[in-house]
Amino acid sequence: MKSTQKVTRLKLNIEQNNDYILLGLVSAEPDYKLSLSLNKKFRISLKNIAPLKITDDTKSELAFSRFSNNDDSTDLTLSLISNRSGKSFLLNKLKNIDYLLQINISEKEISTNQITSSLREIDTINAVFNIDISTIKDKNLHYLTQ
Repeated sequence: MKSTQKVTRLKLNIEQNNDYILLGLVSAEPDYKLSLSLNKKFRISLKNIAPLKITDDTKSELAFSRFSNNDDSTDLTLSLISNRSGKSFLLNKLKNIDYLLQINISEKEISTNQITSSLREIDTINAVFNIDISTIKDKNLHYLTQ
């Protein structure tokens, strides 16, 4: 006689704390030159920090460069993250994006349109995309909140 156990399914409702804005940048410039352009435009100090390291499906480690300004002297906290590591991508759904610009939201209201138009004024940036975090279904998206 086979005993059958009843399988109970639980649905977990996990709310993501999306307290940042994510912009996609298309630029042929290397990351250090792009960070210098952002530093001049926004009068910030993006500095090279430890790369974002992940393990892909083939168990090989990928490193994505990161630049960030972590000082509290400005209300604007930016992180420039490369979307490419060799031929691999951090966010596979966004293969046309070269860099991700993560803008942390502070107490003050941030105008996304104003930042986007300022980014479009930089000569080395070819395109700027506002990325809706809630619509992207990518397994690596959670690495941006670390």
